[in-house]
This record gives sequence, C-alpha cells and structure tokens, in this order.
Amino acid sequence: MKADLTVTSEYDGSTIRAFLAGKLFMSSTMIKKAKLYGTVEVNGEHQIIKYILHTGDQVHIEYNDDALVSPDPDIDIIYNCPDYLVVNKPSGMVTHPTHGHLEDSLITRLHADMPLHPVMRLDRETSGLIVIATNGYAHNTLAKYASIEKRYLAAVYGVMTPSSGRIDLPIARRPGSVMIRQPDPNGRECITDYRTIVTDDLNNISLVEFSLLTGRCHQIRVHSLANGHPLVGDGLYGPNSIDNPADDILKDLWGDTAALDQKAGRVALHAYYLKFTDKLSDPAEERIFVSPLPEDIRSLFSPASLVGIDKFFGKLD
Repeated sequence: MKADLTVTSEYDGSTIRAFLAGKLFMSSTMIKKAKLYGTVEVNGEHQIIKYILHTGDQVHIEYNDDALVSPDPDIDIIYNCPDYLVVNKPSGMVTHPTHGHLEDSLITRLHADMPLHPVMRLDRETSGLIVIATNGYAHNTLAKYASIEKRYLAAVYGVMTPSSGRIDLPIARRPGSVMIRQPDPNGRECITDYRTIVTDDLNNISLVEFSLLTGRCHQIRVHSLANGHPLVGDGLYGPNSIDNPADDILKDLWGDTAALDQKAGRVALHAYYLKFTDKLSDPAEERIFVSPLPEDIRSLFSPASLVGIDKFFGKLD
C-alpha cells in the first residue's frame, strides 16, 4: 500500500496512529508493520507514530505487501485493481489451500508472489463471486468497513410458500458430525431472506434468490431444507443424500429427484451478486458486480423458465 494524505482540521492534534486508523481504517497491526518495515513520513521527514499532527501536514505512508497475481485460464477475474480482485470462482474449486487441495485451490492457482487474503469464502461446489484482497490493509478495510451485500441463486425442489420471506432459524453442528448442520434453538442466530425468481412446473423446481443477513456454514442449504425445499444436487442435505437421508414422506413431495441431482452434478448454488462500499478508493465508491447463472444450473430449467431467468438478469444490467 502507498498513500499521500493531507491532514484536515478534524485530525489537528491527533497522533499519526490515530490519523491512519481514522483516515485509512488501518488496524494496529498494519500500522505497526508500516512503522517497522515501511515508511511513515510527515512533511518529508521520518516520524514515530506518536508524532502529533497539525492541519496541513503532508503524511506519506508506504508498506509493500502487495501480491502480484498471474491469471489462471480457468479463473475469470472480472475486476482487478491494486488492492483487490473480484473473481468468478468455478464450481469444484476450494477457496483456501487445504489437505488434499494444496495445489488446486483458488488462492494457489492465482499464482501470487505474496499471500492473498480472501475477504469471504465459498464452498467447493458453490460457484460465483468472491473478493480477494492483495494486501493485509485492503483485507482489513474491506472485511470491516465495506458493508458487503451478498446474494445467491439456487435451484430448489418444489415451490416456496410464500414465494418470498425471511427464515429466522438458529442452526448448529449436528452432534457427532463434523460437517452437518441442523436447526437448533440453542444454535447461533441465522437469518436468510429469500424470493422466488422463477417456478418451473415441468421439473417441479424453482430458482430462488437468497440474501444472507448472517454468515453461517451451510446457511442457505439448511434453511431451504428446513423450509421444505432442498437444493437440487445437494449431496449432503438433498433428498438423495447418503449421509443425511431425507424422510421418505418428504421425498414424495419432490418427485423423482435422482435424475435431476445427477444432471446438476453439484449443489445448484451460485453467488451471483456483490455490492459493497469501496473505501480504498478516494472518494469511496459503491461497487456492484453480477455473475450470470452458470450453464450447469441453467440446464436444469425448461426453455420457458429460462426466458424468465434471462428477463431477471436483464433488469440487473
């Protein structure tokens, strides 16, 4: 990061530390790193971070931890600036390197020369938009101050009733399971807003938009199932799950789901919309990004339903 700033009257009498925290949203850790390994100057002279500033002072700060990214042909970078990337993550790719995915994670395949900092994460099967900071300062600023709004689209079995609403249902890890979550009155607060975009009577499925007011593991998948409508292709919470089998009576409500699950090949969930305040730009700007519905999810719907889906995305342009 590199910044040249003029001290305004509201920071007259403040320390460099307070000025950087207030003006640039810098964390104490980042200010310390800049002091130890970078450059902090006032009016062209090196100063300690306890130095008292006055109106009109010129502050220069520089600390080089920016990652240089080499694009991967399988990863669509839809926005690239010095502080962060907005990437369209393909399904089947984990976000962070993990055991068994040290070489093929999203972060690894971007081939950065310095550590990258995902501001969010998506499950391996989930496709869609993700923000990745190229330095620690950008990560802290975006994570704490950008007010990121995320929306997802999912193909679910059946028709939501009502067609839109809010699911306010705490969830927790199922006892004895590392992965499975379930509704639990003693679990963590979990709130999801939803609205139906398209209903496909031919295949007994719907395309539903989900907006997260909290960020719990498997939140959309658990809430949609609790509402009576599991996601198509969901091998953990869907009607054909081996680890978490659905009640046979409920299965009858959704019809023959095996073929559609197989066609999907993964959980039919796509992070299609991001909106946030970019306070790294001067002045701050509102950023909006939209990712079209992937072909594997589109293929689940009838031609008539695809017309409605295309109209929905057309209104977003």
